[in-house]
Amino acid sequence: MNEKKKLSALLPIGVFLLVYLGFGILFEYVLKTDDGFYGVQAIVVFLLALLVAVVQDREHTFDQKVSIMAKGVADDNIIMMCLIFLVAGAFSGAISAAGGAESTVNLFLTFLPSKIAVGGLFLIACFISLSMGSSCATIAALASFAVGISQATGFSIALCLGAVVGGAMFGDNLSVISDTTIAAVRTQGCEMRDKFRMNFWIVLPAAVLTLVILIVVTPAAGTDLVIGEYNFFKVIPYLVVLIGALLGINVFLILIIGTVLALGVGVWTGAFLWTQTFSVLFDGISAMYDITVISIVVACLGALVKDAGGINALIEFIRSRIHTKRGAQLGISALVMGVDIATANNTIAIVMSGPIAREISQEYDIDPRRSASLLDIFASVMQGILPYGAQLLYAVGGAAAAGYAISSVAIIPYLYYPFLMALSALAFILFTGSKKK
Repeated sequence: MNEKKKLSALLPIGVFLLVYLGFGILFEYVLKTDDGFYGVQAIVVFLLALLVAVVQDREHTFDQKVSIMAKGVADDNIIMMCLIFLVAGAFSGAISAAGGAESTVNLFLTFLPSKIAVGGLFLIACFISLSMGSSCATIAALASFAVGISQATGFSIALCLGAVVGGAMFGDNLSVISDTTIAAVRTQGCEMRDKFRMNFWIVLPAAVLTLVILIVVTPAAGTDLVIGEYNFFKVIPYLVVLIGALLGINVFLILIIGTVLALGVGVWTGAFLWTQTFSVLFDGISAMYDITVISIVVACLGALVKDAGGINALIEFIRSRIHTKRGAQLGISALVMGVDIATANNTIAIVMSGPIAREISQEYDIDPRRSASLLDIFASVMQGILPYGAQLLYAVGGAAAAGYAISSVAIIPYLYYPFLMALSALAFILFTGSKKK
């Protein structure tokens, strides 16, 4: 292991955080541009940070720097991560084009009494996001239905949207095909099914309590819900992927099976022509291009920073302030939350924090399943409550499309699940496995 320690080597990461957060705040709250915080493209800022790292390193020639970056990209975890991103994109594209999300929603809502409609929304969002692995796609699919339930029952729009966002973050955190899960598992070096099991028991109390709260705070509605039609066959790919994931089937195999089923259902039901299958798959795969390229650039940046001693310096900085497993876990949690605040992207936060978290975990003998779970949980917690995060912006956009204007800040008080997930994880840290090293 490279024992070089140089805190100044973290400058490129500092430049990224400063530029991304600074311009994001400027665009969102000062200039109030249409794109707001998302007008600052992460990949552009990452390339700027990478340039800083290349210029800052004066110990190596340019060719040697390229070699260092290549070794970082060639890491097994990075290659596996990128491949899974692309396969997961193919499945999402196929199932979306087949209309699986809409049919799943209508199927579940058909059997829900109005009193538990909001709690049902939470459960539906949990199911879809767990199967699809995307909180944004889940919110995009359910936001309009949440508004519809609000219209039909008189329930608060913020309450309904909060239930959807909470359920979406449940699956984003747990799903074996979620990019956050992939990133957490690959950076920590554990199996997906093992991380899923540990992660599930940590967040289960939060999910159950959220469901109870949503049922309690929801008044009885005076009208029946108006639900659209559903096709049970379009739900099958979701069920297959979910059950396969829970059984621990290889993620590549289960995604390929789910994709083939989704394509078959889509063609058979007339959702799209068989001649459009390549376009359908391409649409899903291309949606993963950004995060795939960002993962490669982050790997290059991380390799240079680590070679210059930045990672070791940061680990030493954290190590000097913690002396127990409990402190190490709190440090990992705070680290990934801080990066997520700056990037507004929980996957990027995990990719950036993962190598540091792994070093800390090895130093303090923390189970990789545990560190992977904490990374994913606290990244999801912060991402789920960020007013300028994609999840809340999707919820606001869905309401606007249905003719209702609501701010993302108005939804935050109803985000029961993310806040309870944080409390549940903190209790897990404080009361289990916190012996001194």
